Amino acid sequence: MTEQSLFSAAEMGRRRTAFAAELDRAGVSFGLVYGANRSGSAVSWLTGWPVTREALLVAGQDPADDVLLVSFFNHVPQARRLSAARVEPAGPSPVATALDLIAARDRSPGLPGRIGVAGALPFGQYRLLAGQIPEVADLNPAYTRLRLVKSAEEVAALRRGAALSDAAIEAIAEALRPGATDHEILARAEQAYVARGGMHHIHYLGVTAMDKPAVAVPAQWPTGRVIGHRDVVTCEISAAAAPEYAGQVLRTFTVGAPPAALYADLHAVAMAAFDAIAGRLLPGTSARDLAAAGTAVIGEAGFTGIDDLVHGFGGGYLPPVVPAPGRETPAGDFTLAAGMTLVVQPNVVTADGRAGVQTGELLLVTESGPERLHAFPRGLHQVG
Repeated sequence: MTEQSLFSAAEMGRRRTAFAAELDRAGVSFGLVYGANRSGSAVSWLTGWPVTREALLVAGQDPADDVLLVSFFNHVPQARRLSAARVEPAGPSPVATALDLIAARDRSPGLPGRIGVAGALPFGQYRLLAGQIPEVADLNPAYTRLRLVKSAEEVAALRRGAALSDAAIEAIAEALRPGATDHEILARAEQAYVARGGMHHIHYLGVTAMDKPAVAVPAQWPTGRVIGHRDVVTCEISAAAAPEYAGQVLRTFTVGAPPAALYADLHAVAMAAFDAIAGRLLPGTSARDLAAAGTAVIGEAGFTGIDDLVHGFGGGYLPPVVPAPGRETPAGDFTLAAGMTLVVQPNVVTADGRAGVQTGELLLVTESGPERLHAFPRGLHQVG
């Protein structure tokens, strides 16, 4: 990532104006936007600063008065170069520093009676805030709504994230050979997108023997497993162009041999489920419609699933979240709109949970149907 912002001043201003409207709607004069340990999408969305240790944005009615409080003094210089808001050190307690700033800025005596919070504020920080502010408003649902429909610049960033993710999965396909470890495979994936200016998001890899399967869904952490002849590898890859602007591509590979009959059947069902869901990605479609489309295909084939079938993406793990067959039903009143981006990702698993495949990718909802953001070929791939 370079120190030149990926987004224009107009785009950053659009976001801040939308957030100010949510402050008004919540009846608060100040919002505290928190992130920590490289997590906290609202901070980066509103300021351009990728969160490191801790960051707390003090956002008032006038964006010109915004202050981003950044923990660790050595992180402040770069934050000042990247952030759209003024940056100051957070001090020992970001909330205490924020309340001091608000008290100095607010024209009424004392602190305001109501402040909004977005982000996962830790308990100790929340207790400090609630001890001095009579009412704390939760801005997280409002922030989530702001992230559902993407602007043109956001879609462009997601296209870049998809291209970086495609580069990573291409590297995985080339590296999947008997004798390589999952650590080595993922190192190749990271090199592919980091060398192109990409940022880490996730890379999950599941490896099992095709003739004696024991892994049905990509795993979150590598184990040192050595790739063998006739292994099956499932993967979920997301590299980012900027924080929370990542692609997501999921594929299944067989190593050194074509798929056994069971895996061919599992993947055929996964592709049919993907097509059934993707074909319904139109404005006005409900989450319940998406669930029915996918679960019907998978259930009729006698299979089940572990991972969610569909989720919104680009700004977090967003609605609609459509669970795997047999789990709770999603809210039926959520409907799609043009400009939303979703990952359709059927994970089709045997009833005993030992064998499974996964396929899918990030799609853009348009008035005429889904648009692919990825270029990596669909299907089950034989490598090695």
